[in-house]
Amino acid sequence: MKTITIGLAALLFSTAASFAADAWKEANVGGTKIYTDAKGMTLYTYDKDEKGKSNCYDKCAANWPPLKAKAGAKASKGWTIVDRTDGTKMWAYDGKPLYTFIKDKKAGDVSGDGVAGVWHIAKAD
Repeated sequence: MKTITIGLAALLFSTAASFAADAWKEANVGGTKIYTDAKGMTLYTYDKDEKGKSNCYDKCAANWPPLKAKAGAKASKGWTIVDRTDGTKMWAYDGKPLYTFIKDKKAGDVSGDGVAGVWHIAKAD
């Protein structure tokens, strides 16, 4: 029974961690480690957000789509889930909500970095 319990606990932990890992990954762009979504699109942070709270809605969110968290997603190792006022959930790293940029057309594009002085690439530790 003890072996089954330990095995089940390990399975549950790896399953919870996989929810986060399915949403994002690390990439290397120009010698810098960054975070991307599962498709390799660069993730960005927004200076006008608060820790654990998104302030990007409507036109902003149309240009900077939030990194959506699937139902049942679990926080893991610095990755947390932010509840948006529109009822959806999104991923945050170190409390900073994460977004892609509509003008990035392919994996590795970083055209959103520095836009309006408030958008920045999400760099991996």
